[in-house]
Amino acid sequence: MEILGLPLIYYGAMLVKVLVAFVFVLLTVAYATYAERKIIGHMQVRLGPMRTGWHGLLQPIADGLKLFFKEEIIPSQASTFAFLLAPLAALITAFISFAVIPFGDTIEVFGYKVPLQIAAVADNAGKVFDINVGVLYILAMASLGVYGIVLAGWSSNSKYSLLGGLRASAQMISYELAAGLAIVCIFMLSESLSLQKIVADQAGLFGWYIFRNPFTFVAGIIFFICSLAEINRTPFDLPEAETELVSGFCTEYSSMKYAMFFMAEYANMITVCAVTTTLFLGGWHGPLPPVLNFVVKLYFLIFVCMWVRATYPRYRYDQLMRLGWKVFLPITLLLIVGNSIWITLFQH
Repeated sequence: MEILGLPLIYYGAMLVKVLVAFVFVLLTVAYATYAERKIIGHMQVRLGPMRTGWHGLLQPIADGLKLFFKEEIIPSQASTFAFLLAPLAALITAFISFAVIPFGDTIEVFGYKVPLQIAAVADNAGKVFDINVGVLYILAMASLGVYGIVLAGWSSNSKYSLLGGLRASAQMISYELAAGLAIVCIFMLSESLSLQKIVADQAGLFGWYIFRNPFTFVAGIIFFICSLAEINRTPFDLPEAETELVSGFCTEYSSMKYAMFFMAEYANMITVCAVTTTLFLGGWHGPLPPVLNFVVKLYFLIFVCMWVRATYPRYRYDQLMRLGWKVFLPITLLLIVGNSIWITLFQH
């Protein structure tokens, strides 16, 4: 039996891909909170969670149950519809960005080729067809994600929340420019916006784009730093700075709505690390099985995010803006020029 020219078994395989990716991201989100508390604890000569389960392994489950049963409060002067919509907007955009990321090579299921990428299909010869503007899709979803934060800040009818939402939007605009310009260097090398094509061009250790030339190396570092700023991770967590804004855009949220913002932050961190792995670190290429290569690189970058949080203090807001507009933006423009000269001289 076929639907739209594809056998039914193929749709079953696609559904399994969606479920596996969703469960993987969800479990990683849950245990990233635990890992961060343990890693930062040990870096600061503390133990981190120890009470719930062996070495605190059940702590994410306990936190989830606690938040689920907490009283839900909606401020009387809040714009209720936008207040309820904001956590959904932040969480959904964080999860669906993962759809275009290839996390493994093509496998065979009952004689049919199945690419390990949710938004991709393959013909019988093994040729993969994915969204040919996958990078633009990710950038679009990242831009939409900030709407959830801005809505949360505005709809709460709280000055602290509003300031947090405005900071988030200004931060997104400032750092998305530098991040977008940084990955132009990758487009120049791959001559494609397809993530399948970008990963295919990085076969072999020294084929990884971060090792291709000095300009892509610097571009990879700048892209990762700008991505941390886009998702409001420390030291760029100005939209929820406790010392200034209580809890920023999510000050008025409680129960599962607060948990959804928390989940969105960690899901965005996973997506950012997955995109950095795909664009600069060879994707699933490496010495181990393809999926394992991808997961090892992904978890290493997540560890780096946590390491940064344990190491650097929060920027002042004027320092944050200066870094984005006066440092990263000019550097990325110079990287594009330098990369084009390198390609002209050494690759043609």
